[in-house]
Amino acid sequence: MTFWVFFANNGADVWRHTLEHLGLVVASTLAAITVGLPLGVALTRQPVLRAPILGLANVFQTIPSLALFGLLIPLPFIGGIGARTAIVALVVYALLPIIRNTYAGIQAVDPAVRDAAIGMGMTDGELLRLVEFPLAAPVILAGIRIATVVGVGIATIAAAIGAGGLGEFIFRGVSMVDHRVILLGAIPAAFLALVLDALLHLVERAVDWRARRHNGMTACRFLAIVSLIVLIACSPRRQAIVIGSKNFTESVILGELLAQKLERAGLPVERKLNLGGTFVCHQAMIAGQLDAYVEYTGTAYSAVLQRPALSDIARVREIVDRTYRARWQLRWGPPLGFENTFAMLVRRADAERLHLRTLSDAARHAGTWRAGFGYEFMERADGFPGLAARYGLKFRTKPSVMDLGLTYRALAEGKVDIIAGNATDGQIPALNLFQLADDRGYFPPYEAAPVVRQSALRRYPALGVVLDSLGGTITPETMRGLNYQVDVLHRDVKNVVAEFLDGTSRPGTRQDERQ
Repeated sequence: MTFWVFFANNGADVWRHTLEHLGLVVASTLAAITVGLPLGVALTRQPVLRAPILGLANVFQTIPSLALFGLLIPLPFIGGIGARTAIVALVVYALLPIIRNTYAGIQAVDPAVRDAAIGMGMTDGELLRLVEFPLAAPVILAGIRIATVVGVGIATIAAAIGAGGLGEFIFRGVSMVDHRVILLGAIPAAFLALVLDALLHLVERAVDWRARRHNGMTACRFLAIVSLIVLIACSPRRQAIVIGSKNFTESVILGELLAQKLERAGLPVERKLNLGGTFVCHQAMIAGQLDAYVEYTGTAYSAVLQRPALSDIARVREIVDRTYRARWQLRWGPPLGFENTFAMLVRRADAERLHLRTLSDAARHAGTWRAGFGYEFMERADGFPGLAARYGLKFRTKPSVMDLGLTYRALAEGKVDIIAGNATDGQIPALNLFQLADDRGYFPPYEAAPVVRQSALRRYPALGVVLDSLGGTITPETMRGLNYQVDVLHRDVKNVVAEFLDGTSRPGTRQDERQ
């Protein structure tokens, strides 16, 4: 009952994301039909094409969906972040069942029927239109049904590149370790798959071109109406300032903070939150698909610019701002007022039992430990490889790689013994974890600050004023409290940010917990 109340309270967002999800699936399926049907027919006319085309379609099917989205991001015209890239990826996955079923359906037509039609003087086009397509229709539509249902599932991954849809709830729920939020995306996605499958089944039954041609026209009208709906939904909107964020709680909070601050100043805003990570956001900024997001100076310095470790805060800030301006026409705003360094975390009980205070202390016990890290930490220049070399860390097994939000729960439940979190995360006190001191100064400074495109500043002169006004307004304690409200108290990000801007909340206090 509590979940359904939660579901009802978020009904407007669920409906909006469901429509976004439906738009992605319908647009990609129609595009795949447009491409796949002719290719399937071509295979029946040119058998030599069968092996290479079906082989290529099979290869596309083997590429993990998240990997395909990542591969498409840097490509011109079809890449970037947003719905366009997601639709291209979904079309790729939908092609195989449509091509294969079109080919199989036409090939299954009785040769005697085909010979009789040719004997009556039908041209190849008439044979296809009047004989083969009507008889193959059930098999072709079965392929379209498969492509559509599979598309509903894969479209949830599209949220990682800012395409919207129900996957936003799933990614958000995983990062918050909140099953209610995960179900906000999972239940409507499952229901949408069932509804689309049922509708296409009705179309399949209605399309009986062998007996009544007007039933086929009914199916065509159905597809035409759906196409019109998608076109209307995808029609250009008023140009807005596009605000992004990465896919962890603090970044989403800060992205929402920028968005609400700009909206209060009367500026139009579009949100692209919960993107795949640092490099997705950075590539989107370079491509002009994001106008601003909050980044950390140490992340930009080490991961993006690939610079060696440097502990001078002012020097790091000066280098990233100067390089970003010269290389990509991006400007760094004033720091928000806090740092969020990587936090190497263990259970507090273990820290007390083993007298652990620093990473050097932990290195003496690492040989019996299991580690769990997020994807970025395993790959970044300021991540695990360099840390292991600096401290001589050697764990019992190779570190497990998982979503950052899941690492906290894994540590608290004893599945791993050390993780790399974020110093301002609210789950650190909530799960009774202990942060080990970086006694050898491995990690660079990580000041949070907005990064904004200079072209956006020229388009909206007030944008820079609003972003600059946020400088120095968030202390580490405040940020930890905001994270606590979202991660631990499971409060809605928009409400938490709105209360912070109104000055009506004191994040992380006992009063908030009672609410």
